[in-house]
Amino acid sequence: MNLQSKALTASIALALCTPQSHAADSNAVPTSAEGWFAAGRAAVEASKRVVPNHSRAKNVILFVGDGMGISTITAARILEGQMRNVDGEFNRLSFETLDHMGTSVTASANQQTSDSAPTATAMVTGIKTNDGAISVDQTIDRNEPNAEVTRAKSVETILEQAEERGMATGIVTTARLTHATPAVNYAHIGNRDWEADSNLPAGATVADIARQLLEFPYGDGLEVALGGGRSYFMPGTVADPEYPSQKGRRQDGRDLTAEWLAKYPQSAYVWNKADFDAVNPQQTRHLLGLFERSHMRYEADRKDDTAGEPSLAEMTEKAIKLLQQNKSGFYLMVEAGRIDHAHHAGNAYRALTDTVALSEAVEVAKRLTNDQDTLIVVTADHSHTFTIAGYPSRGNPILGKTAIDGVPTTDALGLTYTTLSYANGPGWTGGLQRKEFNPENETAVEAPYQGTALRPDLASVDTSAPGYMQEATVPMGSETHGGEDVAIYANGPSAYLFRGPQEQNVIYHVMADALGLDKKREHGGRRGQDSGHDQDKNHGHNGGPGPR
Repeated sequence: MNLQSKALTASIALALCTPQSHAADSNAVPTSAEGWFAAGRAAVEASKRVVPNHSRAKNVILFVGDGMGISTITAARILEGQMRNVDGEFNRLSFETLDHMGTSVTASANQQTSDSAPTATAMVTGIKTNDGAISVDQTIDRNEPNAEVTRAKSVETILEQAEERGMATGIVTTARLTHATPAVNYAHIGNRDWEADSNLPAGATVADIARQLLEFPYGDGLEVALGGGRSYFMPGTVADPEYPSQKGRRQDGRDLTAEWLAKYPQSAYVWNKADFDAVNPQQTRHLLGLFERSHMRYEADRKDDTAGEPSLAEMTEKAIKLLQQNKSGFYLMVEAGRIDHAHHAGNAYRALTDTVALSEAVEVAKRLTNDQDTLIVVTADHSHTFTIAGYPSRGNPILGKTAIDGVPTTDALGLTYTTLSYANGPGWTGGLQRKEFNPENETAVEAPYQGTALRPDLASVDTSAPGYMQEATVPMGSETHGGEDVAIYANGPSAYLFRGPQEQNVIYHVMADALGLDKKREHGGRRGQDSGHDQDKNHGHNGGPGPR
């Protein structure tokens, strides 16, 4: 009997399993040629059963792994499997089992390798813009301070359109709520760094990003906003509830957390895990959660927060349950924002564990929604210079040093090296030292290295330690983004429209198609907001930040 015949029966049996159950079952890892042939045949049969969903979507959930390039997904897939003591290479993350896939071209209107502001803007507005720009077109000057000019160059977002249709809307992130990716949903500004009024230039009339969240003019406002960045919403005269020795960043005297409660009926503001857990999503209409002064903790460090922080999966679950109270449907963006920060620090451990946390959040969304009426999209804004190299044996620890059958492999100098590394970044070790990442202050702690080699001898170094910084070829204070395409995974109405390499702004157009949004777009401003000063009048404040 030939290989095809031997595998036929097995392939038919495997074809009856879904790709999800096949990937999750460690016993399904093929151990023979017949097994691999059958698994391949089963994958084809499973793909044949995928039928394009032409239904109208009631809900859209956009998951963004900030900086989650394909190499990050691969390494996280292996790590997650190895953490569960199953075959990591055969493992799949929850979003890798979605029915449809494409790739996203991440170049912005003016950069070959881009940052999060224009890439996220592309996903939620349908246009490409320049680096640093938040939901404004590419004709704006990055440091444009004038509210009128900014309004004229603003581009409506899918979240704003959803609010106009009476849908519920929300944002969940582990970064600051005012950071680039979450901000593109509700804010319009030329410079992504203008997160609080203290960041604005003297004389600026444009509203800062935090203020734009509070003064959001569409529909009945965002129902859910969960993340970090508490200091950007608090006045400089008020002590932080978690860190009493530190105060807010705002210079206009406004406490935007108090204004949230005053503006929205049946609203809640929480800053710790206990208060978050106490929120009843069926009895709350507007929920603001700010769990850190700046970004939330990395998933690996969340347990060390004395006030407690919810996980990305927990925030996603709370958000969906609250948004589902609106019978007209909802739009939700969920960002794993700290994948990017760990990569910038050259720290693969935290980048990968935060990617696993995103997978867990997607699993929650899959469980709580129906793919017949909910479009789920999982993608990244950009990649990083993160690589998987060498020829390690299957099952070799992904955070470890390369080895074949347990025997370490070496470089031209006879030194061991890790499977994971960066093309550039702070982990460069061409000198006589090595470094360890400190997540508390986002710095690299230098440790002495004795020797004269061009690289350190890693033989006695635990490269799987949370603080280990992978080596980098080019020394830099911060590792850079990568310019290659990133993956798009999708399920639900219109998900079949993701196919092959597509410009990043196509993501908006697929989501808009799923929701049946009007093809005509509003360009040139936020409804009812002509200037920063007019916004202040609506909230009892006389003027913008002014000269200082």
